[in-house]
Amino acid sequence: MIRVLICDDQQVVAAGLQAILSTATQIEVVGKAHDGAEAIKLVASTLPDVVLMDLKMPRVNGVEATREIRIQFPQVRVLILTTYDADEWVFEAIRAGASGYLLKDAPRDTLVAAIEGTAAGQTHVDPAVAGRLFDRVAQATPTAQSPLLATLTERERQVLVLLGRGMNNGLIAGELHMAEGTVRNNVSNILSKLNLTDRTQAALFALSHGLTDTNNY
Repeated sequence: MIRVLICDDQQVVAAGLQAILSTATQIEVVGKAHDGAEAIKLVASTLPDVVLMDLKMPRVNGVEATREIRIQFPQVRVLILTTYDADEWVFEAIRAGASGYLLKDAPRDTLVAAIEGTAAGQTHVDPAVAGRLFDRVAQATPTAQSPLLATLTERERQVLVLLGRGMNNGLIAGELHMAEGTVRNNVSNILSKLNLTDRTQAALFALSHGLTDTNNY
């Protein structure tokens, strides 16, 4: 069972989301918050697997709440669910530690699948913003090589490159002829060594450092 906390300042929207998710037998809504401050408190008391987080809210907005939740409760994943697809919102949310970004007009099945994937450690970025997000990072001038890259093994660097291409564990396993469990271990090591919180940040790290070819190592 996936425990979900809904955070949206519009009570009607939050109630609608709860009604939609109640039709998914694998999901349990454990609470509803109507601003970021309330969300942080409810995370502490309910310990959800996934927080569905709106962005524009009073008192504490979704970006600030996401950052605080990820600091205090790193095991809790945050899936942004919002009407805002402006680039600055996307980047700020991901920098704050969000594991995915979904627009509110997404179909019910897409929402449920995104929650399931987020709970499983996958990254979901709405197609409406994904292209702009990765294009912007890929076209930027590569950042100076981080000394943390030297801590990665050759195989971990290859996995990092493929994370930068948006591949999931199964595709990476096929590309590098590895067991999927080994890929998971490599991803965990990469996040730990680079001080990153999730796969999305790892992908952006790879792109911003110009890591595009697994044969470069």
